[in-house]
Amino acid sequence: MFGLGPATKIYLGTEPVDMRKGFEGLFGLVRDQFGQDPLSGHLFLFSNRTHTRLKALVWDGSGLWVCAKRLERGRFHWPQKSEGRTVSMRPEELAMLVNGMDLAQAPPRRNWHRRAPAA
Repeated sequence: MFGLGPATKIYLGTEPVDMRKGFEGLFGLVRDQFGQDPLSGHLFLFSNRTHTRLKALVWDGSGLWVCAKRLERGRFHWPQKSEGRTVSMRPEELAMLVNGMDLAQAPPRRNWHRRAPAA
């Protein structure tokens, strides 16, 4: 199974995706639309239009993983569009999203994350 280290970034696609896409289709979306390297080890999440299904694509060093989740009831509280086609998040936010929590109702405290000193 793949693990998320502190250097692993998590990117969410804000545009709906055809959930029939597999390895090659999601690989192409990451490369062409997100402008990211699918083999970087970062995790990429995609959702359908109704936010009842999601797929994750991640490289673990020896191969690609494609994982999917379908909700029986309700919807994922998918983040709204920002400036680009992706939104990045922390592993804690990923766990909350996948478990049905609304990220807008649980913002982190200002002092919770350590910031790099200004140059």
